[in-house]
Amino acid sequence: MTRPPKTLPAPVATETPDQRHPALPSLTGARWWAAFAVFVLHALVFLPVYPFQKSDLFRRIHQWMPMQLGAAGVTFFFVLSGFIIYWSFRPGMSIRLFYRRRVLKIYPTHLVAAAAFVLAAGVPLHRLVVWLPNVLLVHAWVPKWSTVGGLNVPSWSLASELLFYLTFPLLLPVVRRIPTRKLLLAAAVLVIVVLALHAAYYLWVPGPKGIANAFAPRLVPGDTSPYFELHASQAWFAQPDIPVAQSYWLGYTFPLSRLPEFYLGVLTARMVLEGRWRNTRLAPPMLALVLTYAATWVVPVDFKMSALLIAPMAAVVATLAARDLHGIRGLNTHPRMVWLGDISYAFYLIQFPIMVLVTRFLIGGGQFGILGWTGFALLVLVLSTAAAAALYHWVDVPVMNRFAGRSAPRTESGPIP
Repeated sequence: MTRPPKTLPAPVATETPDQRHPALPSLTGARWWAAFAVFVLHALVFLPVYPFQKSDLFRRIHQWMPMQLGAAGVTFFFVLSGFIIYWSFRPGMSIRLFYRRRVLKIYPTHLVAAAAFVLAAGVPLHRLVVWLPNVLLVHAWVPKWSTVGGLNVPSWSLASELLFYLTFPLLLPVVRRIPTRKLLLAAAVLVIVVLALHAAYYLWVPGPKGIANAFAPRLVPGDTSPYFELHASQAWFAQPDIPVAQSYWLGYTFPLSRLPEFYLGVLTARMVLEGRWRNTRLAPPMLALVLTYAATWVVPVDFKMSALLIAPMAAVVATLAARDLHGIRGLNTHPRMVWLGDISYAFYLIQFPIMVLVTRFLIGGGQFGILGWTGFALLVLVLSTAAAAALYHWVDVPVMNRFAGRSAPRTESGPIP
């Protein structure tokens, strides 16, 4: 006699196994803007266009587009991930099917992007520490260069996503026990926990204590553009160890530190589903997000990356969902924006390998200013979008349709950390 598969509890007691929640095109379209913010930061830092990156003009531009630009996009995706996971699963889904779908959603695209980077950068495969932790998505758990900064750099966030998905079936019963009237209080507690956690990192963990931006290009001597950005160079792969600042690693890349952001998204989804979030005016949460983002210029590094942004980011996500439920359409609901949102996960992962290729064959050995960087950045944007579309339509969709048990819901367009 075989045991029936364990199933996930229903998100709302009145739902039936065949019931699906409405699609949320605004959230899908908004994914593109978050991915684009990450791209802009990466293009500025990871395209080694010399002497532009050594100029006063670059330093002024980088002051206005620092690390927290890309980090804000990551925060959006972590909160959104919790929201969508809760929103999209159906009552009665087996835990085994849930895990299978999550693995299939993450790994195929990740492995293709990793292979593209290996080929583009000529990664020494005999050094397993350089690439194996990354391929397995365990690299963000150890604060070493070979695990955090090795291989395809943007993939660090997928280690957090895997933790989110692993814990979701285990903690969902706890989430479900929170009374509807106390959801906002529970969300506030999570925000306070995050702020307290980052304060502890700032006070008691070694690392930068100032308010200056801590993320800048790794420059090499000379005014001629190198053929490889340092994170994709043989010199980088050959180094035995480059530890990162402990407080930076704990606050930004350590998966457990990012777990509350996911569950803030889960609680936000419950608020929308159970009628506790009714605001459809986007201006107030967007203004709050702009103000907290501006505040990142004057706080220590530990608070720049996510801590100040998670509350207004959750409010933006909830408001976009509420607007969809009320039939309010905007730019993000346009079919082209929804398509860009669908391919945004692949775009997020393939952008760095494309930058490595463009650097190796077009930038390396030359000298360029701001116009040169702009042209190369636009080229990478076009190539990355085309490659992401190919990955989404020829890898992600066929894999999900063939092996995930059934066609993915429209809202389930993949993780981006």
